Amino acid sequence: MERSDYLKEGLVQLIEKGNNVMVDELFSIEYLAHAGDKDYQGHPFLKRYVRQIRKAIPDIRIKKLEVLSQSEDRLTSQCFNTGIHLSSLMGIPASKKRVAWYEMVVTRFEGYKIVEEWIVSDLAFQLMRILNA
Repeated sequence: MERSDYLKEGLVQLIEKGNNVMVDELFSIEYLAHAGDKDYQGHPFLKRYVRQIRKAIPDIRIKKLEVLSQSEDRLTSQCFNTGIHLSSLMGIPASKKRVAWYEMVVTRFEGYKIVEEWIVSDLAFQLMRILNA
């Protein structure tokens, strides 16, 4: 199975369906995420993140995952996501409106385990935009 297919199916199981067992399947124990000027680490962070985003956007859907580049141990992708924002997220109160956002992710693998990611997301911007519309 191609890494891109493995990644997409794993993310659908984890993010859309809330199957937290996928954290152990997809991610290394040493997982490290870089988002802006912050770093996040480990399985507890990932499980907490999935719970938070699924609580705030329970019908979250990964509409499109496009692979932009691939090498021996890295995959760069753009993901387009949608869902209805039903509870507070990142300190932003629920808008009760549909939100759509993009994420750009560079994923580093060791075998089929994700060990490190660099993430850029416009979710907070889109939530503020719809809240203030």
